[in-house]
Amino acid sequence: MRNTARRAATLGLTATAVCGPLAGASLASPATAPASLHAPSALVLTVGHGESAATAVPLRAVTLTCAPTASGTHPAADAACAELRAAHGDPDALAAEDSVMCTREYAPVVVTVDGVWQGRRLSYERTFANECVKNAGSASVFTF
Repeated sequence: MRNTARRAATLGLTATAVCGPLAGASLASPATAPASLHAPSALVLTVGHGESAATAVPLRAVTLTCAPTASGTHPAADAACAELRAAHGDPDALAAEDSVMCTREYAPVVVTVDGVWQGRRLSYERTFANECVKNAGSASVFTF
């Protein structure tokens, strides 16, 4: 039941982030140029405690829109979009901070990224050993 509610919330936030800017598009005249030449990049990021997204209790969720400009509820939208652009939209390619020292405590934290990156579907899940390791995994994308 918890997994169904999480998926419904994620789909609702994704639909709002992707389709929200298009809500007024049907009212435009046919001669009007498109509002943007960028492919859509709108994501929903979640974080929760647990070993997998299926069993984790979501603690926080944010939206992140990167095209045409950075926006959303992510606290560092500009930096997160820049970081994702540098990684070509691949969360696995995000550079980890080498200078951060974390304890070896095992308190698993799972992050998910769902949505669209430059016009293609993106669904990502990763479990970190603890909150410190999660925050060291990227400068801004997973720090919310």
